[in-house]
Amino acid sequence: MADHGDDKESQLKRLRRVEGQIRGLQKMVEEDKYCIDVLTQVSAATRALQSFSLELLEQHMAGCVVAAAAKGGPEADRKIREASEAIARLVRS
Repeated sequence: MADHGDDKESQLKRLRRVEGQIRGLQKMVEEDKYCIDVLTQVSAATRALQSFSLELLEQHMAGCVVAAAAKGGPEADRKIREASEAIARLVRS
């Protein structure tokens, strides 16, 4: 189970902001707004999610991965592999 600690409320606030951006996009499409304006907002929402993802990854590496690496063994290998795979997914997105 992940422990988001003191950052949980901040993370939820950021995700709610992204949720608002997505709802705004839905409204723009419903109202037949200009495509370029919609794409601009898609870009903003994408950047917000990417920023959130990078912060979450940083916290994971500073917490879970460092703790597992200090213990060593198969758990450390698994945590490092998971982090590497997460980074690869972020790079591809």
